[in-house]
Amino acid sequence: MGVKNNDPPGADAASSAPPRRGVYILPNLITTAGLFSGFYSIICAFHADFFSAAVAILVANIFDGLDGRIARLTHSTSRFGIEYDSLSDVIAFGVAPGILVYRWALEPWGSWGWLAASLYVACGALRLARFNVQYENVEKRNFIGLPIPAAAEVIAATVLLYYRFGGEGETHTHALILLMTYALAGLMVSNLKFYSGKDINLRKSVSFSVVVGITFGLVALFMVSSTLPEMLFLLFLGYGLSGYVIWAYEFVKRKGHGRAPPPPPAGA
Repeated sequence: MGVKNNDPPGADAASSAPPRRGVYILPNLITTAGLFSGFYSIICAFHADFFSAAVAILVANIFDGLDGRIARLTHSTSRFGIEYDSLSDVIAFGVAPGILVYRWALEPWGSWGWLAASLYVACGALRLARFNVQYENVEKRNFIGLPIPAAAEVIAATVLLYYRFGGEGETHTHALILLMTYALAGLMVSNLKFYSGKDINLRKSVSFSVVVGITFGLVALFMVSSTLPEMLFLLFLGYGLSGYVIWAYEFVKRKGHGRAPPPPPAGA
């Protein structure tokens, strides 16, 4: 879904091997391209070109999804790449969306708008730090907390949807965007689970019902969205809300087995 799968930043799982004298060129060049895209988004936001700023964030997400896979395919994973990718993510998916949403919609809210954008950036950095230190000790099927690229995609897709319906420039004082920014910040540092997609194997057979479910899901998506911005918005928003769906499913499952229900997710 265009959403980052939070492969260990820069490429792959952290390596315990000592640092090399040099660095691998290809995966780190891709990470650099994502960093440039994020920085370009910031420049566009300063010049009130919010459409281009949103597109640049989505482009950065593409590069972010490629660097880890390229590193694995070329056997060029490194600790340097991991740390470099984390720093790149803070810029491309933390600072850039924070500045974009502030200049686009939150500036008229004064202190509340500044606080929302700052909180988004801070929670994004905390989310990355938590992922890095917990990566070896958590289940690989799910992420804990909304991945920062997914939060950035929600902001970018919202801007694109605004332009899709004829909007121009700033949105002035739309309270919904303010609340959305606070919600995204909370989701990133919450204990909600989000499906990572790491267990997907395209070469592995699946049941017929799974294929039918995917087909109906794609048909429904095309039916309710007539353009790419609408489709991206629904996909990213749906992923952002999926954490509550997983939590509700596990709540019902535990209750059905007679177990005590889990406490509400922290920070959500």
